[in-house]
Amino acid sequence: MSDLKQAAQRPVSFLQTMRAVAWSFFGVRRRADWEQDSAKLNPVHVIIAGVAGAVLFVLGIVLLVRWVVSSGVAV
Repeated sequence: MSDLKQAAQRPVSFLQTMRAVAWSFFGVRRRADWEQDSAKLNPVHVIIAGVAGAVLFVLGIVLLVRWVVSSGVAV
């Protein structure tokens, strides 16, 4: 349990975490970068960034579909 507490206190910025999560959404990540991230990133930030990224992705898809349907292209 102390390992989790230590990991949660890692001093990596939330922006760096968002960037790492964004790259993981695309599935483009070098193994060395992944290992470096897993050693540095705060797991709490990774969870928050992952949920936020998923919400933004779904909202983007919904807005895209609504735009296409309302434009009349998908008739």
